[in-house]
Amino acid sequence: MKRRKLLTGLLAGSAALALPSALIRPTLGAQSPAAKSLSIVRRSIEVNGKSADVFGLQQADGSMGFRFRAGDLFDVLLGNETDESTIIHWHGLTPPWPNDGVPDAPSPLIAAGEKRTYAFPVGKAGTHWMHAHTLQEQALLAAPLIVANPDDDGRDEQEVVVLLHDFSFKTPGELLIGLTGSPAMAGMDHGGHGGMDMPSGTMAMDLNDIEYDAYLAHDRTLDDPEVVDVERGGRVRVRIINGATATAFTIDFGELEGDLIAVDGEDIVPVKGSRFPMTMGQRIDVRLTLPAESRSFPILAMREGALQRTGIILKPSGAEVARIAALGEQGGPVLDLELESQLRAAMPLAQRAAGKSYEMVLNGDMAAYKWGLTLNEPILVDQGDRVEVKMANMSMMAHPMHLHGHHFQVVAIDGQRFAGAMRDTVLIPPMRSVTIAIDADNPGQWAFHCHHLYHMAAGMMSTFGYRT
Repeated sequence: MKRRKLLTGLLAGSAALALPSALIRPTLGAQSPAAKSLSIVRRSIEVNGKSADVFGLQQADGSMGFRFRAGDLFDVLLGNETDESTIIHWHGLTPPWPNDGVPDAPSPLIAAGEKRTYAFPVGKAGTHWMHAHTLQEQALLAAPLIVANPDDDGRDEQEVVVLLHDFSFKTPGELLIGLTGSPAMAGMDHGGHGGMDMPSGTMAMDLNDIEYDAYLAHDRTLDDPEVVDVERGGRVRVRIINGATATAFTIDFGELEGDLIAVDGEDIVPVKGSRFPMTMGQRIDVRLTLPAESRSFPILAMREGALQRTGIILKPSGAEVARIAALGEQGGPVLDLELESQLRAAMPLAQRAAGKSYEMVLNGDMAAYKWGLTLNEPILVDQGDRVEVKMANMSMMAHPMHLHGHHFQVVAIDGQRFAGAMRDTVLIPPMRSVTIAIDADNPGQWAFHCHHLYHMAAGMMSTFGYRT
C-alpha cells in the first residue's frame, strides 16, 4: 500500500459500515466573513538535536490551536495546505454528525489544497483538542481546542495549556508495519519494561507496544522544556491534554498539591492530589496555588511503566531553572481505576433507568497484533433514549475507549454502581469492566473506538448508531 493511502485510509471503514446512503452526505456550514481560519500545515521541529518534519494546525498568526468562549459559534474555515489528504476531529465538542472528523463517516477526507467550512454551536466550556482521525495524528497533527467559561473572566488566575505527545522519527506507516509484523517487528516493545508481572498463574499485562524516540510537551523534550513565567504565590489553572497516540502518563506536580476540577472538559467535585493518571485522549484541569517563593516547579508526565518523562516548568520571577533528566529514577505508575472510582460529576445525568443496554467485549492479541471488539448486538438507539454500555476488557492491554458526539457518565466499575464523572474517554484496564450511561441527544452514526491509534487501526472500532 502506498504511504499516503496507508496514512489516510486505515481508520475510515468501521464507523461508516452499513450507513444509509442518505446519511453519507456532508452538510457543512457556508463560509462566513467572520470565520476563523485554521490551516493544516507541514512544519519542522527539533527533537533530540535532529530536525523532524511534522504536521501542525495553526491560525493565520502562526499560533497553534484554538480558543473559544462558551456559547460561541464554531465558525471555522479549515484549509489543507499540505500535499496529503486528511481530516480533523473536534475531540470533546458535540457537533452535528456531518461535522465530525472521521473519514467517510460521513464527510470525505479534505484533499490537498481544499478548504472546508464548519459552523455549529461550540457548546459549553471545557478543555478539548483537535486531531487527525488518520495515522497522521502520530506526526503531531493535533492542537489544543479550549472553550473558556465567561464566568471565569474575573478570576485572578493564570492559565497554562500543555499538549502531550509521543514522537518517532519513523513514519506512522513504518510503526504500524512494525507492530503488525511485516516485514519486521521494528518499533515494538518486547523488553521486560513493556509489561507488568502478574501473580503466578495469570498472564502478564502489556503496557507499551512502541518504543518512541521522544516524549513531548508542546513539541519539546526535557532537554529544552517550555518554561512558563508565573507569579510567586499566584494561582494557576493547568489544562493538560494527553494527545499521545499510544502512551499513557501519570502527571506529577511534585511538591505542589492541586485541585483536580475537571476531566475531559467536564467539571467534577474537586479532588486534591499531586499525581493524576491520564490515558490517551483524556484531559485534566488542575487548579494550583503556588508558594510565595522564588523556586521553579516542574510539572512532569511520567510514561506508564517506564522511566521516560516529559513536561514543563513553572518559573516565578527570580527563580533558577535546574536541568531535569528525561529519564526518571522510577518508572511511571501503571494506570488503574482507583481515581476513576473517586470522581463525581459536578453536573451528573438526571437519574432514570436505561431503556437500552449493550455489552461490548474488548479483545486482542499483542503477539499477533490483532485488536477488536464484539457487541451482543449492534448499538442502535432512538433520540431521547437513556443508553448504557458495559465494556469488558478481556485482553491483557488497557484500552482508552472514546465515543464521538456525546459525553457519558461512568456509572459502574466491575459491576459496582456509582454516579461517577462525565467523560468522553474512559480507560478499561485488563480484565476489568466499566459501564457508561449516555443520553442519546445527537443523531448520527458515531465512531466508538479505542483511542490507542494503532489498536483503532487494527480494528478496535465500532458505531454508536441512531435509527433513521
